[in-house]
Amino acid sequence: MRSDFAFAVTLALFAGWIPARGLAQQGAITVSGTVRTEEGRPVPGVTVVAEGAVRRAAVTDGGGAYRLGPIPGGRYVVTVQGLGYGVGEREIEAPGAPVDFVLERAPIAIEGLQVVAATRTGAAAATLPVKVEVIPEQEVLLQRGLSANPTEILSNLIPSFSPARQKLSTAGESFRGRRPLFLVDGVPQSNPLRDGRRDGFTIDMEAIERVEVIFGANAIQGLGATGGIINYVTVAPAVSGELEQRASLNTTSGDAFEGDGIGWRAHYLASKRFGRFDVLGSIGYEQRGLQFDGEDRPIAVDNVQGDVADSRSRNLLAKIGWEPTATQRMQLMVNDFRIAQDGNFEIVAGDRSTGTPAVSIPGHPEGIEPINDVTTASLDYENTAFGGGTFSAKAYLQDFSALYGGDRFETFQDPQIAPVGELFDQSENNSEKYGARLTYSRAGVAGAPVDVITGFDFLRDRTVQRLALTDRNWVPATEFYNYAPFLQLDLRALGWLSVSGGLRWELAELDVSDFTTLAGNRPDHQTVPVAGGSPGFDEPLLNLGGVITPLEGLRFYGTFSQAFTMPDVGRVLRGVSSEGTRVDDFLALQPIATDNLEIGGTFGTATALLGVTYFESESDFGSRLVPNADGIFQVMREPTKTSGWEVSSRLEPAAFLSLSAGYSLLRGSFDGDDDGAFESDLSAADIGPDRLNLSADIGRGGRLSGRVQSFTYFDRTFRDGDGSVSAEFDGYTTIDASVAVALGISTITFSISNLLDEQYITYFGQAATDLEDRYFAGRGRTLTLGIATRF
Repeated sequence: MRSDFAFAVTLALFAGWIPARGLAQQGAITVSGTVRTEEGRPVPGVTVVAEGAVRRAAVTDGGGAYRLGPIPGGRYVVTVQGLGYGVGEREIEAPGAPVDFVLERAPIAIEGLQVVAATRTGAAAATLPVKVEVIPEQEVLLQRGLSANPTEILSNLIPSFSPARQKLSTAGESFRGRRPLFLVDGVPQSNPLRDGRRDGFTIDMEAIERVEVIFGANAIQGLGATGGIINYVTVAPAVSGELEQRASLNTTSGDAFEGDGIGWRAHYLASKRFGRFDVLGSIGYEQRGLQFDGEDRPIAVDNVQGDVADSRSRNLLAKIGWEPTATQRMQLMVNDFRIAQDGNFEIVAGDRSTGTPAVSIPGHPEGIEPINDVTTASLDYENTAFGGGTFSAKAYLQDFSALYGGDRFETFQDPQIAPVGELFDQSENNSEKYGARLTYSRAGVAGAPVDVITGFDFLRDRTVQRLALTDRNWVPATEFYNYAPFLQLDLRALGWLSVSGGLRWELAELDVSDFTTLAGNRPDHQTVPVAGGSPGFDEPLLNLGGVITPLEGLRFYGTFSQAFTMPDVGRVLRGVSSEGTRVDDFLALQPIATDNLEIGGTFGTATALLGVTYFESESDFGSRLVPNADGIFQVMREPTKTSGWEVSSRLEPAAFLSLSAGYSLLRGSFDGDDDGAFESDLSAADIGPDRLNLSADIGRGGRLSGRVQSFTYFDRTFRDGDGSVSAEFDGYTTIDASVAVALGISTITFSISNLLDEQYITYFGQAATDLEDRYFAGRGRTLTLGIATRF
C-alpha cells in the first residue's frame, strides 16, 4: 500500500507541473545546424549547449547534425566542443538559418562540455571529480562487429572491467573488483535481491546511442553502484525533425565457415517529428550460431547459466516525446528484449589436466532452454524553467525474467518427489520493480557561484526464484522498499577550482514471509522452516570532491564517495540450513556500504593525452562469491578491499592516425578470519587480471577507415591467507581488426576478432571455477561482414 501511494504521488507530480497555458508556443525558437571539421567531415558525438533564458544541450548525430529546442526566444550563446577539438562559440538571437560550426584541432585532455546523463543533471564530464568515459555510437557499433554481447564491448574498452565470459551470464565479471550498476536510460537493470548475473544483456546494442561509464562506488543513481555506473543511452529521434531511417544487416562466421557457426543480424529504425511530438521505433533480430575456438573445436554451450551461442534474440524499442511548452518535455520509452537458446547442443566436459576444453556435440539438453525476457519502460518529464532552475522526474518499471538451464544438482534433490540423485530441475528468477526519481537543480543560487541539486528517489522491488519443473520456491517472494532523499552542492570557488559535496540518506526495508528451505540444503534432506521478517536499514552516504584546472589541457581531481547495495539476498536465503533461523536476526542480510577514494589527473596537448587514476575501495562487511560442489555460487560476508591504477593515453601524430593505450592494475583481498588483516586474495569471480589494451585507428571519419586493437591479459596467481595457491591464470593476447568503407548513405564493414586465431581458455574457465564442464575456451578467429545505411 505504501509503495502504491509513493508511486501515485510521483505520477501526480508529472501531471501537476504542466500548466495548461504552457501549451502555447509563443516566442519559441529552434536552434539547429551541423558541426564539421576544417576538412568538411561531420563531427558526431560532440555536445552543443545553448545558454540564455534557459539552458539546453544536445549531442550531434552520426552526420554531425544537432537540434536545440523549441526554447524561449531571446539572446543565446551557443557553444560546441568535442574531445580533440577547440571550442566553437556563437551568439544568436532568433536565428533564421542553420547555426553551423567548424571545429579546429585543439588540446584533447579536457572532456569539456561532454554531457553525462547518468549524473541526473546532464553535467559536463570535465566538472566531475571522478573518472568518466562516454563511449560514442560509432565506437559501440564498431565493437559490436567484434564482440558477442554487450559486456564484451565494455571489456574491450574499459581495462578495469574483467574479461568477458562470452556467455549470457555475467557471473565472474566485475568492474574494479566490484559489481557495476547497469542502467538503460537511467532505469536500473541490476537485481541485487537475486543477482542472477543476467543484467548486462537486457537490450540490443543496435538500439544504443552511447554508453556512459562512471568509475568507482557512488550513490548518484541509488542502490547497486559499488563498482561504478554503466548507463546505456538509447537512440534519440533525428535532430533534423525529418523522417530518418536506419537499416543494417550483418552475418558472422568462424574462419572455417562451419554451417553451425554461421549467424546473422538485422536491424531497422525510423524516427520523425510531428510538430510538438516526436516518435521513434526500432526493431532488431539476431540468430547466433555455434562458436569455435582457435583449433576449430566447437566451444561448449553453457546450457545451465545461459549462453549467447546457438541462440536467437529480438529487441523492440519505442519512444514518444512531447514538448507542451518551450521549456518542458515529456518522453515515454518502452524496450522489450528477449533472448532464448535454441537447445541444439550438449556439453562434453573438458580435462584440465591435459588442457582440453569442454566442447559441444549435437543433442538436445534436458529441460527448457535458458531465456532472458526483459521489459523496461520509463516516463520522463523535464522543465528547464521551474523555480529558476530545472526540475526533472522519472517514473519507471521493469519486468525481468531469467530462466536457467537445469541438472540433477544436490541442492534440488528431495526424496519426497523422486529418489535422491534422479530429480532434474531448473530455476527461474523473476523480478518486478518500479520506482520514481525526482531531481531539482539550480545554478548560481542567490547570485553566488553555488549550484544546488536535490531530490528524492523511491524503489520497490519484488523478487522470487522458483524451480520451474516442480514449482518449488528456491528463493521466497521478497520485497524491498527503498526511499532516499539527497542534497548536493557544487561550489565554483575560483576559475581554476571547483568543489562538490553532498549527502544521500538511504532508508530501506526488506520484507520476507515465512518460508521452508529446499530439502537438498541438508545432508539428511530435511526441510527447515524459516521465520520471515522485515529488517530495516538506514545509511547516510557522503561524497566530497574537487577539480583543479591550473592550465589549459591540465586537470586534477579527487573524491571520496560512498555506495550502498544489498547482498544477493536470494543466495543468502536459499542457502539456509540451520533450524531456528529468523530473517530479522540474520546478519548476512545486512547491506553493503562501500567507501571509495579516488585521485587522478589528465594532461594533453593538441596531439596527445595522458590520464592516470588511483583508487581504493573498502567495505567493512562486504560480499564475495564462492562456488559449491555443484558450481553454484554462494555468498560469503566478509570485509573486502580493492585498489588499483588505471592509465589511459592517446597520440594523434597525424590527421589520419590515432593511437590509444589503456592499462589497469587491480588488487583485491578479504579478511577471512576477522582479525583486521586482508590476508586472502579475492578470487577470479570477484576481480579481473591486470591488462593492457592497445589500438590504432587509420582514417577515422574518412571514406576508408580501419581499426586494429589488441588485449593482453597478464598472468595471475591467487593465494589463500596461509600463502597457498588457490587458483592460477595463464595470460594471453588477442588481436582484432576492422575496416569500413563509406559509400554515400551506406557503410560496409568487415571485422575479424581474434585475428591470429589464438587458442586460449577464458579467465573464468581457468581461475573462477574448477568444474570440467566449465573449462571454456575463448572464441577463435571470427569474421563479421555488415552493411548499414541511413536515409
